[in-house]
Amino acid sequence: MSMRFLGLRLIAVGIMVLTKAWPEASAEQRPEPQCQTERVPFFEGDSSDTDAAAEGNELADRRRDFSKQFVFEKKEQINYLLWWYRKTRLEKKQPFIDLFNSQPLRQIYGCPLGGFGGGTITRGWKGDFCRWQLNPGLYHYKRVVADQFTVCLRRKGQTAYQQVLSVEQPSCLQGWNWSFCGHYAFYHALYPRAWSVYQLPGQDLVLTCRQVTPIIPHDYKETSLPVGVFVWEVENLRDEEVEVSIMFTFQNGTETKEDRRGGHWNEPFALREGGHCVRGVLLHHCLPVNGYTLAIAAREKVGATFAFHFHACIRLLFPISSTSWAMVNEARGLSAGQLPVPLPPPCALTSCPSLPPSLRLSCRWYTRFFGREGDACPALAHYMLTHYPEWEKRIEAWQRPILEDSDLPAWYKSALFNELYFLSDGGTLWVEFQPEDAPSLAAGQGLSGLLPVLKEYGRFAYLEGQEYRMYNTYDVHFYASFALAMLWPKLELSLQYDMAVAVLSEDPRPRVYLMNGQTAQVKLRNVVPHDIGEPDEEPWQRVNAYLIHDTADWKDLNLKFVLQVYRDFFLTEDCTYLRDMWPVCQAVMESELKFDTDGDGLIENSGFADQTYDAWVVTGASAYCGGLWLAAVCMMCRMAEILGEGAALQRYSAILSSGAAAFERLLWNGRYYNYDSGGGPSSNSIMSDQLAGQWFLRACGLGEGKYQVFPQEHVQSALRTIYEMNVLGFSEGAMGAVNGMRPDGVPDTSSVQSDEVWVGVVYSLAATMIQEVRSKPGVRVCLLGGFLQTPSIICSAPTP
Repeated sequence: MSMRFLGLRLIAVGIMVLTKAWPEASAEQRPEPQCQTERVPFFEGDSSDTDAAAEGNELADRRRDFSKQFVFEKKEQINYLLWWYRKTRLEKKQPFIDLFNSQPLRQIYGCPLGGFGGGTITRGWKGDFCRWQLNPGLYHYKRVVADQFTVCLRRKGQTAYQQVLSVEQPSCLQGWNWSFCGHYAFYHALYPRAWSVYQLPGQDLVLTCRQVTPIIPHDYKETSLPVGVFVWEVENLRDEEVEVSIMFTFQNGTETKEDRRGGHWNEPFALREGGHCVRGVLLHHCLPVNGYTLAIAAREKVGATFAFHFHACIRLLFPISSTSWAMVNEARGLSAGQLPVPLPPPCALTSCPSLPPSLRLSCRWYTRFFGREGDACPALAHYMLTHYPEWEKRIEAWQRPILEDSDLPAWYKSALFNELYFLSDGGTLWVEFQPEDAPSLAAGQGLSGLLPVLKEYGRFAYLEGQEYRMYNTYDVHFYASFALAMLWPKLELSLQYDMAVAVLSEDPRPRVYLMNGQTAQVKLRNVVPHDIGEPDEEPWQRVNAYLIHDTADWKDLNLKFVLQVYRDFFLTEDCTYLRDMWPVCQAVMESELKFDTDGDGLIENSGFADQTYDAWVVTGASAYCGGLWLAAVCMMCRMAEILGEGAALQRYSAILSSGAAAFERLLWNGRYYNYDSGGGPSSNSIMSDQLAGQWFLRACGLGEGKYQVFPQEHVQSALRTIYEMNVLGFSEGAMGAVNGMRPDGVPDTSSVQSDEVWVGVVYSLAATMIQEVRSKPGVRVCLLGGFLQTPSIICSAPTP
């Protein structure tokens, strides 16, 4: 899709298909992932010059801020402006994309806290809490100054050292000791864990804060929990004893206008179960809609003293700011009943929502385990603080085989895990299926597995991007979906069942589309929707929030549904799912066949941007859509074979044979597949994504032998050309693969998107190279400086 800046959901994409399994193992080491770029020969034994890649933050100098671009022409700009004004000023809602209020790229973020669908709080690599997503799909980018960890050291009964563990020097809270020297602090992220290491200068003492969220493959309960744990470890390098106090200050409020209205309140709690006692504070955040409670807690342990100090009401200035330091100094002499401030390891942060009973209630999926009354924070805190050691063992068992594989480059290891952050931090919804939603599924009555899957695993959705606010955007879920399909396959099946119902449904309401100003209905039957809705509307009930183009005419959405259906079956071996999806696949393929205007077995694009590259015009047969079409027809043949559908197998085999011949005749030029066959100025451009169909085929065990679609020598030649031209020939090979490159080595500037680097495409290209060449990929896919704010799009800076 066009105009995406923040976070293509979970761009680990196709690289995940290279990991055949997630074996069990254990790990005792602290991982220290390093992002590297490597320039290696494309083929084994290639002797071409491969200078080392640039290091540091060179990418920041090469890219330009996407917000400075406007992809619409003047007429479309007027259409967008009128729509934006009506949406924001009259309806008082956020637009699904806001070109006038884009977020800048800030290299401050770290691993988010919180599981899937329960909201997230991001703690930056500098130690501050800097991104809040506590209401589904809505983000707040304010750093709360008072939310900090502070350390106090006492030697021989005297205070020797006090320091806020932050490198910042804010203008407020001047009584605090800020500006920890960044030279002595280190941050490592390997999602879902992160390590902040502080070497206290002059103290011969090292503090390590380990952040843990229970993101665990195939464990749906733990992965859904809205919790995060901070585990502190102290390493004393001296022979003398030292008393260490760690204070966690956390404001009840996120510096929003709701905070100024007041009404938030705090209360202590203690919960003793199973021989373990957890004490903490509940921070009730009162809002008219979607209020919530946060809990900060610690577990009582022998050898550690803890206590809390809080004010019952929040004020604009954090109440304890003037007294915190005194209380740290005096903490050793206070009894537990006096509730002072030091908070030892581990401490925990959790949240649970509340809703007025007069509103329609959608229960987050974790509530089936901890209740739906909005009072689960104490139980969640207790569960978290007694179970996190087991979580860490399971996370290490999952990750260790990858980390210890010396054949895998460092950027691969980092990307494989760290890009998973968007599954939790992507405005994610994971809600219980409600009985009152059953009538909306009437179109899916023939899907026998629909209700069992939705009832057992709920409904799952995530945004296309933090600034591109549409749920389950399907054309790019295509690139990201391997993460769900391999690690949480039941969520992928749930998402696919919801999409199948949407395919079989229609929405006849007319609306005006921004790109051409024409009126068409919102959703046609038997075509795949672009998305299942936006946060400010009713996701699943009102699909197709995207209204730039009428996507009923897009050529790739239907095909991507077929490809993902077979991929899901290939990974899960769920025969009920395959039988359910077969008639839906047949329906969308019949809709797609109308685009084969000349009957040669190959679909044609219609002379406008009618696919995911929605600002890049394509005419006639095309490498991207044509390749996806042939891959989808091949998978229809395979599904028909499995299901014993002889007539369908014969029909699709004939289409495949004819279409493959037309594809080679119309698009192959001896080195690569042309962008399209339209004969335009850019028709012979080199497209990075021209082998997307082959990538999916090989990921599903097809694409060779009996199921070969594209000649192997053509695939390898195209990959070599893409590597030489789109990768090494673009921005000195330091930014990945540009979407379009002219044969003379100049980027294709016929559209905004042809001159961009799309991160998900680059990763899928790297996966294709590994699949086909069976050696380390020669693609520079490590994006320096992303810092868990991975952009969907990178644009090269203009040459000075």
